[in-house]
Amino acid sequence: MTEINLNEDEQKIRKAFQTRDWNEIKTNDSWTIFKVMSEFVSAFEKLAEIGPCVSIFGSARTKADNPYYKMAEEIAAKLVRHGYGVITGGGPGIMEAGNKGAYQQGGKSVGLNIVLPFEQFNNQYIDRDKMLNFDYFFVRKVMFMKYAQGFIVMPGGMGTLDELFEAITLIQTKKIARFPIVLVGRSYWEGLFKWIEDVMLNQEHNINAEDLNLINIVDTPTEAVKVIDDFYSKYMLKPNF
Repeated sequence: MTEINLNEDEQKIRKAFQTRDWNEIKTNDSWTIFKVMSEFVSAFEKLAEIGPCVSIFGSARTKADNPYYKMAEEIAAKLVRHGYGVITGGGPGIMEAGNKGAYQQGGKSVGLNIVLPFEQFNNQYIDRDKMLNFDYFFVRKVMFMKYAQGFIVMPGGMGTLDELFEAITLIQTKKIARFPIVLVGRSYWEGLFKWIEDVMLNQEHNINAEDLNLINIVDTPTEAVKVIDDFYSKYMLKPNF
């Protein structure tokens, strides 16, 4: 098989096994470092003074007529009315719904877009001065975590699970404060967390029982926003834009 007949995935796999000389390694890795630094600096500058926000995670594939789309839109609108801004991944589906709810209420609507070969494009409800584009997932995830004071997780796929467990892990390991994590849709999430309780906790003892207290599973927008409000009322803190 010649190089020209390889598809993109096959080229990447083959390249991983190729021996590279030092000059090639130094050149390629140095440019990667500068690109990563550039993404961090640009994001830090745009988000440093954004104020209290809640990150909303969920599927890019959710259509506008899906009940979860409408719930995400309502949750974002309620968050804005309660004084919070909204951060999403900036794309379609649940992300669009979150930005739409915030934007139509006149609140801060942040979009952290990722450059992908499919699915992802900027939705129209992001504040123009709060729209960022990333090449690197790990830089983007830092921004979701660093600038959010809470996390709303709607039904989604692998990316949503990645973001959810990133938040849980950072809180569990005390790398960030114990911000509230709210999962919306009991029928969607309870099976996963039943397995976590039965297998990870009780059978294999790979987590502590208190780790399960880091998440809240609810069914309605009102319940979701109430978890955020109740959490901060304990500390006598209110958003102040």
